[in-house]
This record gives sequence, structure tokens and C-alpha cells, in this order.
Amino acid sequence: MLIVDPSYEIQDALDQTSLVVRLEACGRICYKSEEKITLDSAMPFVKKIAEHGHNSVMEMAVVTLGVQCSAEQFDSFLALEPKYFFIDRFEDEILITGSIRAFRELYVRAGEQELVEALVGFLTDGHPYLFEGVWAGGRGLREKSSIQVRKLDLQEVDGLPAALLAQHRFSGVKFVVNRAVTHEIVRHRPCSFLQESQRYCRYSQDKFDNQVTFIRPMFYEEGTEEFTLWQKAMEDTEQIYLQLLESSTPQAARTVLPNSCKTEIIVYCNLAEWKHIFSLRTTQAAEPSMREVMIPLAAEMKERYPAVFV
Repeated sequence: MLIVDPSYEIQDALDQTSLVVRLEACGRICYKSEEKITLDSAMPFVKKIAEHGHNSVMEMAVVTLGVQCSAEQFDSFLALEPKYFFIDRFEDEILITGSIRAFRELYVRAGEQELVEALVGFLTDGHPYLFEGVWAGGRGLREKSSIQVRKLDLQEVDGLPAALLAQHRFSGVKFVVNRAVTHEIVRHRPCSFLQESQRYCRYSQDKFDNQVTFIRPMFYEEGTEEFTLWQKAMEDTEQIYLQLLESSTPQAARTVLPNSCKTEIIVYCNLAEWKHIFSLRTTQAAEPSMREVMIPLAAEMKERYPAVFV
């Protein structure tokens, strides 16, 4: 067995990549298949994800669009009650921020609406692979429309006033924690999550060094009787798990694995939701293992975005 410390990483590098590269990097965490990433692997991976309807992966790419349209066109759009979008007026534009999944599902539901076609058509022009099976050329509304759509780059989003920055700036964080912590993290509904799957990961494989990894418990100091008992319990569990894998699948063998198991999870949401998370998960009442990662993360986020995390 392997014991590691909990950690987190703000995914700055992925913010600078293309949408398809981002989606592959995030999606492969579920299967722990990062070793399959090559210069040419992103497009086939994302196309397969879209084809099979794994929509949770498509939530890991978010775009902010600036729109100029008539009041009637915008009112008609709002009448659809579009879900999972952040919409604000700023100067002479309307800002619409949403994930690729949100745009895909909106088009399936209301592709006949003029602004919806303009938004998805614009995204399809640059990223057709993200809308395979959804976009089939539109209904010809764009050619007759006066709607103007553009994409804001990350630097422009980062320059928005604090209130808009909190709504439209998304940030992903990869946590390496135990499963007790992730059970609590996934209760934050406005977030998107992708997590290492014990159903697919077979920890008897060479890429896992043929062992189960556990998170070091902060509750027990090494050398104490409690830590020794915990360590023995993990060793016994690992032995039983590996033995079960000899005759059963990972999804069956995982039923014996405890909360102490190491897992990786990507949490992706806007800064406003991160602020809410920190307000709950850094207090004295919060679970200690959660505080262990959330307190330093909150401090780092505050340093990056002081106008939001006041």
C-alpha cells in the first residue's frame, strides 16, 4: 500500500489550452488514463465522449460570449429560461457564459430560437467537433439575423469588474484527497465534477504499482497506537481487494474499499461559487480533512482575485 498526503492544484495550465485539450485532460482523470495523452489524442477522445453522451465531461469547457442584439431577440431568449448560464449586461453587450454541455442542451431544446442559433452557430464555426450530433447546419436564421456574437478571451474576462468577474470567471481545481472529503465536495450543486472512478480503475495494474493508495489521516499521528490500527486496517483491506480482483471486476471489488482511499477530483465552478464553498468549508465547524486543503486554497484564490475574495 502507498500512503500520500492530500493536495490540490489550481488548473492554470489548462486555462491556456484549447477547449479540446482541456476536455481530454479533465476527462481522463475518471479512468486515470493520462498516459494515453498524445499530440493527436484529444480530438478522437472528445468526439467519442460526445458520441456516447458523457455530458459531465463537456461541462469542463466554459466560454464567455459577448452578444449584441435587439431587446426583442434578448427577451425571446430569456423567455426560454436558459439553464446553467450566467447572463449580464456590460457596456453595449450582453455577456453569456456557459459550458459546452449547456450550449449543446440549449440548442437541442430550443434551436429554433434566433439567439440560440446565433450562439451555437458561432461556437460551431470554431469548434464543430464539440457539437457533433447536435448541430446540423442550423435553420438558416443566422443569415437573416443582425445578431453579433464574439468570444471573450480569458484576459478580457479577468479584466471585468469584480461583480462580473465573480460570475463569469471559472476556475478548475484538482484535489488529491480521501473519499470522505469528496463525498462532501460533490454536494455543491452549481459545480461540475470529474472524479477518479474505482469502477474502472484496477489498482492491481502496473500503472498503479499494483497497490492501493491511501490518504494519510490527519487524525492520527504516525507512531501512535491509533495510526498503527488504521494502517493495519488499510493493509488488510488492500489484500482483500487485490484478492477479489483475481476473480471479479473492479466495480465488484471496490465494495470493500474505505473512505481513506486516495481519489482525484476536478472541481470546476465560477469564483462566486468558490467563495461560497470557502465560507462553508474553512470554518471551525467544517470537517478537518476538508479544512486541510480548503484553507490554503482559499488563501491562494484571495491572492489571485482580491476584489472577489474580500
